[in-house]
Amino acid sequence: MGEKYNLIAPTIFGVESIAADEFKRMGFESTEVQNGRVMLSGDDNMIARANICSRFAERILINVGQFRATTFTELFDGVKNLDWERYIGRDNAFPVTGTSVNSTLFSISDCQSIIKKAVVDRLSAKYGIEWFSETGAECRIRFSILKDDVTIMIDTSGDGLHKRGYRRRANDAPIKETIAAAMCDLARIYPDTRIYDPFCGSGTILIEAALMATHRAPGLSRYFSAERFDFLDRSVWSQERTRAQDNIIHNIEFIAQGFDIDPSCIELTLANAKKAGVEKYIKANIGDIKDFKTPDERLVVVTNPPYGERLLDIESSEQLYKVMGEKFDMKPGKKYFVISPHDEFEKLFGKTADKRRKLYNGMIKCQLFMYFKNGRVEYK
Repeated sequence: MGEKYNLIAPTIFGVESIAADEFKRMGFESTEVQNGRVMLSGDDNMIARANICSRFAERILINVGQFRATTFTELFDGVKNLDWERYIGRDNAFPVTGTSVNSTLFSISDCQSIIKKAVVDRLSAKYGIEWFSETGAECRIRFSILKDDVTIMIDTSGDGLHKRGYRRRANDAPIKETIAAAMCDLARIYPDTRIYDPFCGSGTILIEAALMATHRAPGLSRYFSAERFDFLDRSVWSQERTRAQDNIIHNIEFIAQGFDIDPSCIELTLANAKKAGVEKYIKANIGDIKDFKTPDERLVVVTNPPYGERLLDIESSEQLYKVMGEKFDMKPGKKYFVISPHDEFEKLFGKTADKRRKLYNGMIKCQLFMYFKNGRVEYK
């Protein structure tokens, strides 16, 4: 067993517990759910596994240290006291980025400068050099200051984990891959699921469902910053990719069917599905919600209909909700999961949800309306 690191996995608000459950399934022994993040502990292999396999986390960060600071002197001293030589070599690049919320130290640029200077001072004393070329692998430092509590981290992911690599192009209002995966998790996707999305856009929900059904790790085909870190065993990445590859199940009965009124979205969905390696399970056709018919079989509909933020005006989106309410029948074996920011979605849809869950689609506060029980669900 290698050296253990304290890790932080930021998530979209509302997805924390889903991500924590996933980390437990991965083999993490310790998980703690906090607002917007999950706290973990793991060795080199688990850092690689979390990056490659997590469907719901935004990044995997090493927690270098935490302290309280209300002055730049306290910030400087707190950062300088951390053991940076454990992570950063003589040639590593170490840019600094971060956030500050409800804190005395609110200037991001000033905090960046202070943190950078503190790290340089620490490393200069340790290595006996005054100038750092920063020509080597990037070891990005991230800071978070919340109500004067400072957390200093190293980013092991690079690009956010929602960037799976299959969606190089998207339609005008794509849903983030991590939120689409969370919706699919709540909808309980299995290898024999029939999933439909009548507003498939670039196919994100369908693709995330197919990745989930086949047990295919979402980060299997992409690169991560920590693959070049000298303090981590580089062999763990090939080990964990092999493990993830071995976990894929093939020739399942899963079917994902998408519809969209825009022909370019259909082309995009099929192209993205191919990039993701799940094209055999995904079909997409031009179709208007007015013509949508639920097949006479067990199925789940998971969808992100246009809602007036970018693609439609509010009045048109409200009309869509009414049509959806008419087309989505509540017969046994049929389940519906619809994300929307509209406060009166249920009234317009005409049916009271069995359950609701707050989720954020980007910066838009939404609710996932879940219909999975059979019986009387008319809106009250």
